[in-house]
Amino acid sequence: MTRLHLVRHGPTHAKVMVGWTDLPADLSDTAAITRLSAHLPQNAALISSDLSRAVTTADALTLPSRTRLPHDASLRELHFGTWEMQTFAQAEAADPAHIRAFWETPGTIRAPGGEGWHDITARITAALDRLPGETIVVCHFGAILAALQCRLGLTAQDVFQHKIDNLSVTELHKTSTGWQALRINHIP
Repeated sequence: MTRLHLVRHGPTHAKVMVGWTDLPADLSDTAAITRLSAHLPQNAALISSDLSRAVTTADALTLPSRTRLPHDASLRELHFGTWEMQTFAQAEAADPAHIRAFWETPGTIRAPGGEGWHDITARITAALDRLPGETIVVCHFGAILAALQCRLGLTAQDVFQHKIDNLSVTELHKTSTGWQALRINHIP
C-alpha cells in the first residue's frame, strides 16, 4: 500500500501570492511541531520542496528513523510569475479579466510569466509518482491541492473548496481499489 502524508509548511504570515519566492517559515510553535511529528509515521521517508519554508519544516520533523530524501523543486508551490508577492487586489487592478479567469476557470490560463493550474498538477503528479511507498511530503497549499486532484480524480473547482492550513496533514492512501483520502487538512 502506498501512503502519502502531505504536510503544509509552517506559516510565512504573508498576505500576498507567494509561489516561488523563498520566504522563511515561522516555526516558533514548537508544541504544534511536536504534535505533528508524533502524528506522522516514525519510519517513513521524508521529502520537501526545495523552498526554505518547506525545507526547515521538514528539518523540524526529521527523526533518525525517517529517511530524509533530497529536496525536490518539483514539489514547489504554483509559480505566480509577475503576480508574485502581490495581493489579489493589486493583480486585479492591473488585469482584472486575467486574474479572475485564472482563479475561476483554472487550467490552461497562466499567471503572466508563471504557471497555470494544469502546469502544477502535471509537475506534482510526476513528483508523486517517483516517491517510495510511505512518504511524508512537506510542501505547499497549491501542491497539496494538485495532489488531491491528480490522486482522487477531482476537478480543480472541487479541490479549490478545500482549506489547507499550515502544519496540517492530508493523508492519501492507495489501495487495491484506488486512491482514498483518509484526512484532509488534519491538525494534530
